[in-house]
Amino acid sequence: MSEEPDGTRRGTATAESVVLNANTAFYNAFEAGDLDLMAAVWLPEPDPVCIHPGNAAIYGYPEMMRAWAMIFANTPYIQFFLTDVQVRVDEDVAYVTCTENVLSSGEGAPEEGFAGGKALATNVFRKTTSGWRLWIHHASPVLSSGGRQEEAE
Repeated sequence: MSEEPDGTRRGTATAESVVLNANTAFYNAFEAGDLDLMAAVWLPEPDPVCIHPGNAAIYGYPEMMRAWAMIFANTPYIQFFLTDVQVRVDEDVAYVTCTENVLSSGEGAPEEGFAGGKALATNVFRKTTSGWRLWIHHASPVLSSGGRQEEAE
């Protein structure tokens, strides 16, 4: 079988499954705390945007990589359980929406314990010659039934 520019083989993977794999690579890089893996996921140009729950938007690749380095330095453990995953592909742009169910340790977690949270996320990807790259990540905290915000990421 011949290979497409995005690395898929004709007839073996749908665009949706390739985008979902790119989405998984983002969360794998996050869980691993690996700046090189995270850098490989993102589209450097045009300026990417990253919005974590309860924080201001981070614009631009260099600024975002600095922010990821700080997050990784201050997050000893984080794990994502994604639910409600939906994908839409429209030519060279795609998005994935999902619920991030997060388990983490570090700042904000009980001593010697873990904290949990939930956020709704939208991840927008653009197709490039090297495959689908993350362009925009926006996660918003979910309000619990008690009316307070649950924190994630």
